[in-house]
Amino acid sequence: MKLLIHGRNLDVTPAIREYTETKLNRAISHFNGMVKEADVHLSVARNPRVPQQTAEVTVFANGMVIRAQERSENLYASIDMVATKLSRQLTRYKDRLQERTQGPVHRSAAAEEAGAASLPSPGGSLTDGLEPAVPHRGVRRKYFAMPAMELEEALHQLELIDHDFYIFRDAATDQIQVVYRRNHGGFGVIQPRDA
Repeated sequence: MKLLIHGRNLDVTPAIREYTETKLNRAISHFNGMVKEADVHLSVARNPRVPQQTAEVTVFANGMVIRAQERSENLYASIDMVATKLSRQLTRYKDRLQERTQGPVHRSAAAEEAGAASLPSPGGSLTDGLEPAVPHRGVRRKYFAMPAMELEEALHQLELIDHDFYIFRDAATDQIQVVYRRNHGGFGVIQPRDA
């Protein structure tokens, strides 16, 4: 697997590089060579009053893009959390591939309990100890291949990349469309209208 590690507002030391490689290799090793390339961006907030350190991983697996991002006050904790999240997303992707070829995948009760154990306790807040920060107003451009796909495949991609929207080329019409999460649940599709 090709692993690229980039740092924003920090130097990627050999210790950070080794820790990131170890955690990601451990998270990805169970997926039998499905992952060909991983792109890691580690960043530290510029404002010293905002102790926010981010780990963002984009994985290219069999033509699919899977993305995970986590933030915390500690870079090593962010790397741990993003590796765990990436492992869950790859498991979901692998299960979906198996469902297509072999039928539904059934998990054990122990696996379900292990997933529930990682949730915060009732009444606990995920935002305790965190302060809001004003984002940087820079423009970030991203380029990616856009193969034609059905709406169902675009919805699956939306779940894998952990964004609110996904842009895709419709297989039937060859037009660019956007599928997005609605605020009150469900999904919506934005498509061009003929003039």
